[in-house]
Amino acid sequence: MLGGLLVCALAALLQAGDSGGWPSGLVVGASAVLYALRRGLPGPVLVVAAAGVGGPSGFLPLLVTAGYSAGRRLNRPWRAPAVLALGFPATLGVALLQNRRDHFPLPVLLGLCVAGYLLVGVLPAVIGRYRAQRVALLDSLRERNEQLLRERVMIARQARLRERHRIAQDMHDSLGHQLALIAVHTGALEVDRTLGEQQREAVAVLRQAATGAMRELREVVGLLREDAATAPGGVDAIERLAAASGAAGTPIELRHEGAARPLAAATGHAAYRIAQEGLTNAHKHAPGAPITLTVRYEPDALVVEVANGPGGDGAAAVSGGQGLTGLRERARLLGGMVHSGPQPGGGFRLAGMLPYTPEGARAAVPDDEELALLSADLEEPGKRRRPALGCALGALGVLGAVAAVAAVGAIVFVSSLRDATVAVKLYDSIEVGQSEESVNERLPVGSDFLTGDFHRIGPPVPEGAHCRWFASDRGSGTDGQDVLRFCFKDGRLVEKQHFRGKV
Repeated sequence: MLGGLLVCALAALLQAGDSGGWPSGLVVGASAVLYALRRGLPGPVLVVAAAGVGGPSGFLPLLVTAGYSAGRRLNRPWRAPAVLALGFPATLGVALLQNRRDHFPLPVLLGLCVAGYLLVGVLPAVIGRYRAQRVALLDSLRERNEQLLRERVMIARQARLRERHRIAQDMHDSLGHQLALIAVHTGALEVDRTLGEQQREAVAVLRQAATGAMRELREVVGLLREDAATAPGGVDAIERLAAASGAAGTPIELRHEGAARPLAAATGHAAYRIAQEGLTNAHKHAPGAPITLTVRYEPDALVVEVANGPGGDGAAAVSGGQGLTGLRERARLLGGMVHSGPQPGGGFRLAGMLPYTPEGARAAVPDDEELALLSADLEEPGKRRRPALGCALGALGVLGAVAAVAAVGAIVFVSSLRDATVAVKLYDSIEVGQSEESVNERLPVGSDFLTGDFHRIGPPVPEGAHCRWFASDRGSGTDGQDVLRFCFKDGRLVEKQHFRGKV
């Protein structure tokens, strides 16, 4: 809408300074209609606008927009050049008809048509073609990169599934076998009559721990074998975990704070692992020390905290094992964090904060939302198309042709100026009564293009005579143009006039 108003406004301004006699309302209205049709009919609008430029100057803004639109929308290689080739004869034909009034020399008219059409019609078409090719190339590259990224994601996921299956098989064959042996041997020890009551209780705890470990191992193996399986353990399983851990004789206090709310499976499993790791470290590095296990529902995150009293320094848990490192990585992928360290009054504290919605998580393999961020890695520089190069060469060709036409026009103008100028000394040496033939031999050929306006100034032409007008070599000034006129009748020079007037 704004572009149409701008085209109409420029057309009205150009028509205000055009003395060609064309109705301004007609030119502005035609520009508005053709501007509205340029998208659906880019070729015909360009040809009509090119024909219009040969007449009234108000069609110039329309030709610029029509050329740009044709360059963008005529996608077949031959259509845009064909339409542009049809537009120039239309411009030249209307310009020749208009020249009956303007009296431009044919070379000058042809140069103006070529230069104007190249600048106003062809150059915008080249720019529009570059824009269309660039958009098409970017869309093609985007689609290609998305396809390659999807293939890479698929390959990575397949490789991950194969690795998960391998790990699951190894765990089942090695660790599962060892845990089964532990459970069998502890079961046999539990019914051994040579053991005391206290020893039987310790063996029972070991058997329950082995049985629980085997159950979790089966769940983990199932999780590894099936990518969509539900993660083992959760906030609800923390209470059973605390009870099993307290059966070893360590006092454990379990606290629930805040209103419980539903959690994602990955978040619940991470909370379970934090509690499990904290209890394991407390038993290992501070045996017998009281433990406080807290599950707190904050407004924006779930906090799981395991704190044990004095009984060990906990240094090995911080510096030696891989459990805390794995917990931190698990929490990071969910958008949370894990903190561990000694307490001021003695003992050790492990706390994890997990958001309810893991928006900050980033999988190790990129998903569909990350495809656009990885496109630069998959581009092949050696196979890139370069539409800018071809369009730049086209634009340089247009500008070069315009420069050549301008140079030729300058030469023609200088030649015409020389042909239309007579020295005052030559004027003084020519006398009335000399034959027309002898006078014309001494005068230059003249130029109606440069001297056509002289016909309207000066004294009246003698009756029955025909005249030739020339510019004086004294040039022009603020007070007017110095004009020389030679009038002939019946083959003789009947009058010569030297006057000054404003054109």
